[in-house]
Amino acid sequence: MAAADDFFNIHDHGTSVDRKKGRVQCNYCGKNMSGFSRLKSHLAGIRGDVTPCERVPENVKESWRNKLLEKKEGNPSKKEGNVYPPAISCKGNGCSNLNGGVKQFKCEATRGSDCDSGSYTGTASEQEEGAEQHISLLKRRIDSQTSFNFEKKKKDSLSWQAQKCIGRFFYEMGIDFSVANSPSFQDMINASRGKEKCEIPSCQDLKGWILHEEVMEMQEYVKRIRHSWESSGCSILLDGWTDENGRNLVSFIVDCPQGPIYLRSSDISAFVGNVDALQLLLDGVIEEVGVNNVVQIVACSTSGWMGDVGKQFMERQRTVFWTVSVFDCIALMLEKIGTLDFAREILEKAKTITKFIHGHATVLKLFRDFTGKRNLIKPSKLRSAMPFLTLENIVAEKKNLKAMFASFEWNRTKWASRTEGKRIVNLVEDRSFWSTARMVLKATIPLVRVLCLINGADKPQVGYIYETMDQAKETIKEEFKNKKTQYWPIWEIIDEIWDNHLHSPLHAAGYYLNPSLFYSSDFYSDPEVSFGLLCCIVRMVQDRHTQDLISFQLDEYRHAKGAFSRGSAVDQINKYSPAEWWSHYGVQYPELQRFAIRILSQTCEGASKYSLKRSLSEKLLTNGRNPIEQKRLSDLTYVHYNLQLQNSGRALKGDIVDDEIDPLDEWIVDESPEIVT
Repeated sequence: MAAADDFFNIHDHGTSVDRKKGRVQCNYCGKNMSGFSRLKSHLAGIRGDVTPCERVPENVKESWRNKLLEKKEGNPSKKEGNVYPPAISCKGNGCSNLNGGVKQFKCEATRGSDCDSGSYTGTASEQEEGAEQHISLLKRRIDSQTSFNFEKKKKDSLSWQAQKCIGRFFYEMGIDFSVANSPSFQDMINASRGKEKCEIPSCQDLKGWILHEEVMEMQEYVKRIRHSWESSGCSILLDGWTDENGRNLVSFIVDCPQGPIYLRSSDISAFVGNVDALQLLLDGVIEEVGVNNVVQIVACSTSGWMGDVGKQFMERQRTVFWTVSVFDCIALMLEKIGTLDFAREILEKAKTITKFIHGHATVLKLFRDFTGKRNLIKPSKLRSAMPFLTLENIVAEKKNLKAMFASFEWNRTKWASRTEGKRIVNLVEDRSFWSTARMVLKATIPLVRVLCLINGADKPQVGYIYETMDQAKETIKEEFKNKKTQYWPIWEIIDEIWDNHLHSPLHAAGYYLNPSLFYSSDFYSDPEVSFGLLCCIVRMVQDRHTQDLISFQLDEYRHAKGAFSRGSAVDQINKYSPAEWWSHYGVQYPELQRFAIRILSQTCEGASKYSLKRSLSEKLLTNGRNPIEQKRLSDLTYVHYNLQLQNSGRALKGDIVDDEIDPLDEWIVDESPEIVT
């Protein structure tokens, strides 16, 4: 039965969670049980000592059921014409009661004998010898057939899994299904599998059964995510844009600690100027997610229809908060700082240097020779950070730039004697350029570091953003050596955007409820923090009695009483994320625990974090298809975006520096070139 064991490896379907106690966890539903044997019954849907799994794929369930039932019936050779009759009991390599069974074995082997006539005769020793020979023969035949059946199943299963993986790749990346017919694609897939060829799915497969399987699996995944919203709460992220046809479109993403999911997209062109209609749209989305589940809506813009709705939203929706993504707000801060006279002038001069070096192959090669193959431009996943990351890189390469332009190799180039080249040399030698560049970096890099910190965080940042922004301001103040005339204009820009767009009562409450900050020596609760906490209690908790309980339990938290006294130790605070800390140490205070977890589980980031491609939504929201094709495209959109969101955790990194430099970026070319016809 080795082949049977190879067909499905139980460790592919379950994970050992406690080796000492033999506890394992189902990979599909998350249920814990004792041992892998029970896991097999759990997967097969066989009731007994364990409840059946409700989320296991049908093909996996059927395969395990067949395997266990076959094992329960006994030796699989029973299925080969009932070779071992009830009269024979086989033990190890020998058999008993051979006289009663030889006749049937002989008939089975010859298939031509008249077994019922009793025409077969022989001595007991001959019968025993003949029985042993035929048992050996039939065993080999049975083992060979069994091995073949299992290998065939295994091969079919591998092919099935391979086709699903190929389909998933097509769906996630939004690749045209006709690519599957490309000989080059087929050669690539087969080359990766060595001698074993893979059956490439057809376009019909990708549109049919594979898509259907993916939709069902994704629905189960989304269902599990939805179940977590009741305890952790969730945030609705808005991703709005205008397409090439001038349509105003928006996608809705629901974010929670268990992961983000794509909800749907809408064309709002018909009522983009109607705040009441837009509010009704958002009310419908909140109803769809669950009024009691939604904690906040995170917009991706401070202007346009989102800006109009945001001004009135919290007056009309009494239980849900409105804020703008921290990425978009800091981008706006950097943009406004970049318009200040001293910053605008220095950024234009820096562009002159990058355009010259990256615009001429000879100069770029020379620069890379002097810098160890590095580039001068620092592309960023966050467009607003790129100018300042690049300026920071220019300042870091100051010594190498001066050495290059003073070198023998530079003087041999044609650019050394040209006006353009001389202008760049003079700029690099200008002391005021470097001093002003450093001033610009003092005003902006602390904000860029906030973007890096939030982008690379492995836990929700709503409990940290209040303190993080305050620290960024203090860093800017220190960089300017506390000279108010220099740092105050920067502070005014930050405060204006913080007060009008970014700040939410959730941030103040998160700061207060974050034990790593609250129990620190420099915690300070100003009126803004106190008001934010009170506002959250009133808006998020409707029951007056529960509000009173939370207020009483906050006193216990404030004075580190009860379980909070153990949790306030530094090693315990640093051991968990803020929400996890409350799940461990807030058990005695269930009302406050639920309130704190729902706040600390929210995000500060918007939909731009996930960089979803919008083309499929645009296609889905275009009329003209028959109902069948529209349904198929709707399923494909659902799978496409949710696969991207599901895998976003693997792709997102802490570093916001990108790998690719856009060849048409304004830091490389003066303007986008005209299209040649």
